[in-house]
Amino acid sequence: MLKRSKGDLNGAIPFQPLESTLVILGYGAIFINVIFVFLSLYWLLVKKWPAVSRWIILFNLFVFPLQVYYFFFSNF
Repeated sequence: MLKRSKGDLNGAIPFQPLESTLVILGYGAIFINVIFVFLSLYWLLVKKWPAVSRWIILFNLFVFPLQVYYFFFSNF
């Protein structure tokens, strides 16, 4: 159980299964984005774009290097 001392909680998310799920989703996002980047490169080479908004593709291509830096090169 979480203990309150002077109004502070010991944990940000008090429910352990929820915290574990969020961690797994966070790490899984980079793998999903890797697949999306490879699909985007394939669509670029074939010159056949899917019915996905272009801003979604550009946003994912922008976020991918940030994810790689955060997960592999930062000292969080």
